[in-house]
Amino acid sequence: MVAPTTPPRGKVPQGVIPAEWPAQAADTIVDTISKVRDKTTKPVLLAARGLVYGLVAGVVGTIAFFLLLLMIVRWYDVWAPGPVWPIYAFFAVLFTFGGLFGLRKANAPKPATEL
Repeated sequence: MVAPTTPPRGKVPQGVIPAEWPAQAADTIVDTISKVRDKTTKPVLLAARGLVYGLVAGVVGTIAFFLLLLMIVRWYDVWAPGPVWPIYAFFAVLFTFGGLFGLRKANAPKPATEL
């Protein structure tokens, strides 16, 4: 029986398919998948993070705003002589005009654009 021959060290057998093709194919697949993931998953993750951080900031900001109003009313009650109704009237007028301004801006006709 004849022993199988192996090429000498340092020499690669020349054939139609190179010996490194499995590693090259795996690298190509991994690179392609990472490119697709970079184009699809990363923007979605960034948008989701922005949405979550925006919602948290909105909730915290709203709570801080109402706590500030409460502090102003309590400060006025403690330090100003007389009844508390003037500060309530001030906030009522302020929020009424603010709401009317917002409604006017929301219902304003859009300017016509010339082509």
